[in-house]
Amino acid sequence: MEVIVAGGGVSGAATAIALRRIGSDVTLYETHPDPAGQVGSFLSLASNGLRGLKTLGCLDQVQEAGFAVPTQRMWSGTGRLLAEVPRGRLSGDPLHSTTLMRGSLVEVLRECAEQAGVRIVTGRRLAGAEPAGDGIRAQFADGSSARADLLIGADGLWSATRSVLDPGAPRPAYGGLYSVSGIAAGVPAETGTFNMVFARSGAFLHIPAPDGTVWWSAQVADPRPPKLTDVGEDRWLDRLAELYRFEPRPLEIIRATTQLHRPTLMHTLAEVPVRHDERIVLVGDAAHPVGAGQGASMAIEDAVVLARALAKADSTGEGLAEYDRLRRARIGKMAKAARINRDAKTRGPLARRLRDLVMPIAFGHFYEKATTWLYTHDLGTLPAPAEQPRPAER
Repeated sequence: MEVIVAGGGVSGAATAIALRRIGSDVTLYETHPDPAGQVGSFLSLASNGLRGLKTLGCLDQVQEAGFAVPTQRMWSGTGRLLAEVPRGRLSGDPLHSTTLMRGSLVEVLRECAEQAGVRIVTGRRLAGAEPAGDGIRAQFADGSSARADLLIGADGLWSATRSVLDPGAPRPAYGGLYSVSGIAAGVPAETGTFNMVFARSGAFLHIPAPDGTVWWSAQVADPRPPKLTDVGEDRWLDRLAELYRFEPRPLEIIRATTQLHRPTLMHTLAEVPVRHDERIVLVGDAAHPVGAGQGASMAIEDAVVLARALAKADSTGEGLAEYDRLRRARIGKMAKAARINRDAKTRGPLARRLRDLVMPIAFGHFYEKATTWLYTHDLGTLPAPAEQPRPAER
């Protein structure tokens, strides 16, 4: 089967690898000349995503590109410890959550894809698609086109493929939060711990890295999206210092910042009713931007499940329908958890006080039961990779 993957981020690269494992001829098209560039900030992969990477044969490389974070702690704005749990896993699971820059993850997956025999073409952005016999013809913004049996939309939150499938598909909406991330130096901190501070202005995340720096992200609650352009780093840091002036630890880290990443608005997307037809399918954020620290992990899960469903099916359409059936309930449950997570970062004063009272009890008694469905999910296996010649760009 000839496959076009539109989008060279986490979901696109992972899906390309998975489809090569079942023998598909895969070409990945990416808009930017360097799809592995340091776009965005850091992310964490939970144990379910890491098991997906193991299935794809990329786990060791990804772990080497990041660092393990076995523990998660939640703090009140005043510095009181609210809860301590395993980070992105159940207690006793030796597969510890891995934190790394998004660009580093994409770079590793791209290398794995090329080694698997995927052709990667850069500088082409999907603009449309139309049926071509019993296949599909992808049309790119530069006027070129390519034909395949299957088009996979891995083109993210603002997916063009989603609009091809359904012109009336939901559009992203601002979710009441924006994120500013950076790296601080000279702040004493305990490594191996993901820290989340529930502050007055939203959540503040910080993770000490092995090199002594602290990676941080301020998720600021604001009902109106701020202008992100024409604001220098110093002004952003001054703004954040003002917003987090009541929280000692976040303020200390903000003031010690040596590198600031590009601020981003955080969006939500209503459930996408049409995720596939007979020739097109959506994966990753194009289908479901779940958030709650599971975006990359769920995209990796998508890749494995899609490949397995296609390998077992008698037809492409049947395989896509089975993939959608298998993923829809799990993604829906994850989206609900993400809404709860998002709401916890945008609560008013009374709700914040109630949360600080309830959280130690809830996490102490119910964390394992509440997350077993997420972290113990069995994706199954894929065929062992065959030796592949390095592909030529086309």
